Order: sequence, then structure tokens, then C-alpha cells
Amino acid sequence: MDKFLLQQWVLERLAEDLLQAEQAARAAHETATHEENIAENKYDTLGLEAAYLATGQARRAEAIRQAIVKWRQFHPCPYDASKGIRLGALVCLVDADDKQQQLFLGPDGGSMKLLNGAQLVQVISTEAPLGRAMLGKCEGDEVSIQVAAIRQQFEVLRVL
Repeated sequence: MDKFLLQQWVLERLAEDLLQAEQAARAAHETATHEENIAENKYDTLGLEAAYLATGQARRAEAIRQAIVKWRQFHPCPYDASKGIRLGALVCLVDADDKQQQLFLGPDGGSMKLLNGAQLVQVISTEAPLGRAMLGKCEGDEVSIQVAAIRQQFEVLRVL
């Protein structure tokens, strides 16, 4: 599996997300500033609510812009067993039920899922509990995380 191709797909998806966030921010801003939405009394809050929404969408757009910058500067390195899993690794984990999952450890994951042929690849960052738990691990190592009251355990099958 080509990590550089996965990186391009992430950038394409982020560009789509940015476009949607910018459109949503513009629409909310237009609603907030439209003359028909001027408050007539203290209970008339449509304009205020739209302003809050526009602010939130603008923040979301800025976060996506920052993620795009990180992904453009990102250069996934080949796996080095002496260093273990690190940023840029493409990891195949298996759980106790023999269910496999492919994870691409990127600079900003956002839990994005990509489809590579028939194979689903989830993009995660080192800020995610599973991403953090995988750092430094090698093929054959166990990875465990605590999710609420449940401890989940995985084995590292392959790393690219």
C-alpha cells in the first residue's frame, strides 16, 4: 500500500472538508447579518445563534487549514524496526476476535477513513489513545488501551 497515495487522499478529503466549512460559515454569516434577522425583542435570538454558528464554522475552517499545512509538510518514512512504530507508519492490528484493522499514523488524524480498493484504512494521530499506545511498538508486540471500563488489546501484525 502506497503511503504517499494515502497522504494525497487525506489532502483531497481535507480540501473538500474545508470547502464545506467555508460555505457553512458564509451561509451562517449571511443569516446572522441579514436585515430580516435583526432582533425585535430579547427573545428573538435567530441572528445571535447564527453568529455563534458562523464563528464555530470559521474556527473549524481554520483548524482544517492548519491540518492541510501539517499534511503537506509531512513526509512518511519507511518503517524502521529499530525505532518501532512512529509517525507515518501504516499498521495492521488484529484483536482477540481475529478482526484486522489498518491504521495510518498521520500528523492530524481526525478519525478519517479511506477506502483503498476493498480495504478500509483509518487515519489517526499520535494524539489519539490508540496512536499514542502504538508508538515505539514493533511487529508482534501487543498494544492495549483503556476505553471507559473496557481494556482493548491488539497485536501488531504488520508495519509499513
